[in-house]
Amino acid sequence: MKVLDRNLQLEISNLPKELVTILELIRGEKSLSTGIDMTKWDEFLELSLHHRVYPILFTKLKNLENYPELNTTIQSLTQNYRRNTFIMLHLCGEMEAVAKLFSEEKICPLFLKGPVLAADLYGDISLRTSGDLDILVPFEQLNQAESLLLSQGYEKDEYIESVLDDWKWRHHHFTYFHPTKGVKLEIHWRLNPAPGKEPSFEELWQRKRQSSITSFPVYFLGKEDLFFFLATHGARHGWSRLRWLLDIHQLVEKELNWKFLYHLLEKYQCVQIGGQSLILASNLFHTKLAKEMEQLLKGRRPKRLAQEAIFYLEQMINLHTEPVPRETASYHSRHLYSLMSFQQKCWYWLSVCHPYYTDVETLPLPKKLHFLYYPLRPFLWLWRRSRGHAMP
Repeated sequence: MKVLDRNLQLEISNLPKELVTILELIRGEKSLSTGIDMTKWDEFLELSLHHRVYPILFTKLKNLENYPELNTTIQSLTQNYRRNTFIMLHLCGEMEAVAKLFSEEKICPLFLKGPVLAADLYGDISLRTSGDLDILVPFEQLNQAESLLLSQGYEKDEYIESVLDDWKWRHHHFTYFHPTKGVKLEIHWRLNPAPGKEPSFEELWQRKRQSSITSFPVYFLGKEDLFFFLATHGARHGWSRLRWLLDIHQLVEKELNWKFLYHLLEKYQCVQIGGQSLILASNLFHTKLAKEMEQLLKGRRPKRLAQEAIFYLEQMINLHTEPVPRETASYHSRHLYSLMSFQQKCWYWLSVCHPYYTDVETLPLPKKLHFLYYPLRPFLWLWRRSRGHAMP
């Protein structure tokens, strides 16, 4: 594969053949006339849906006429493509409505993904999938945003259990669902959960861009901030879906200020993650790695992290569906730890010392005595271990 340096080539020989075919089709390197194993189209379709790249594949395969054995596959891609188009149009309308609602109440919303990302990276909202709207607001406006959503019929998913206000840094968004509209919103106060620092909302707002797909102004991240967010988000999920790497490929095709991006990633100790994303995109989508990116690719660590992520593509791993198999969960925990800088690892171990809500469940105490969970935590943890309960 063509990369900046042969030393950046990854071992990908164990990728499923159907996934290799998907990659070749997306890259435009393969057509049916060049030969595709037609015996495993069910697996091909399943992988395209899992990796959320079926809109792009639909555009590659929609005009086939001489392969009647593919009718079922093409029909399924067509149905999913149309369904996704309707979903994105629906989300687009709700995105504009929420932007207007928040702006009228002086709340500054930054839309992280959804239709604005599809339009920016692919030029067409139908070419990327999205199941919800992710909106970043200033932390001090979080309660105000929630009150507005509840007044509009949204219902909060109360899945976060917290002790001593640890939700502020252990988590990074609340989830809301509108039962009538069928829309899910995630209101973020951080781009990612702790540990790790990240740009302030004020910085992100200063570098924001305005989308052109709505009549009312809708704002989203600047290009370098978007790379930071997409890279850290994808890495946190093990790049277990090709869609996230395809986003990186599409973004790199645009003009980025690589000097500023390097300093941004360096400031927030994510250079290794930026390098990981570029190496993966280069190996899988043949993303061109220019000389300006070299600072992100230095050393062995970015390549090692990229090779570790291939594990998530060699099998169909879904980290969002419980229960995650024990071996997969264990591998993912180790990989997340390997992504951290030394300082982030220190913050992580400090966070382990902070009480968890499982401590409250193990030994319920009145709220005014919750501070006692700090000295009690080691004993509560040992008690759970003795009873066969795992630490969070």
